[in-house]
Amino acid sequence: MSWILTFTGKRFDYEAPTVDAICIEDIAQALSHECRFNGHIPEFYSVAQHCVIASKIVPPSFAFEALLHDAHEAYCKDIPSPLKKLIPDYRGIENNIDFVIRYKFGLPATTSPIVKHADLVMLATERRDLDIDDGTPWPMLNGIRPSEDIFVSPVNPVQARAMFMQRYNQLSSERAA
Repeated sequence: MSWILTFTGKRFDYEAPTVDAICIEDIAQALSHECRFNGHIPEFYSVAQHCVIASKIVPPSFAFEALLHDAHEAYCKDIPSPLKKLIPDYRGIENNIDFVIRYKFGLPATTSPIVKHADLVMLATERRDLDIDDGTPWPMLNGIRPSEDIFVSPVNPVQARAMFMQRYNQLSSERAA
């Protein structure tokens, strides 16, 4: 068996993901229950909330992409980068799912540099605000400064799911206009 049953009752097949198996409600549900930093933080902080905040620090034309930049983690989970490097097949599976999601939502085939930079700014900001800065340098953050405009204050999964769906609906309406 290579599929899972999602929150909305869809069968998501890892070997053959389809656009029909991707559902924004499933993405919102899963990301709102997925803790950043593999859970190694003082209090729960979801990937969904991370994505919502990221969508607010990019130029408006990149907000929708930033909101969905980690959508594949709804199906793959947020595995720490050092562990991903040890699981060679995982990156391919993750990239395939990301491609299907990007296609479904009309996003660029690869992550825009502006969204990648915003993700790093979020990482630096989360490091500052979530009390996980032990003074050890994080090489990927060389030259990256935390946002001066936001303070990350974690919310619970129900709130994070609502925030994510509200932001998705807002940005979808703007794209349709």
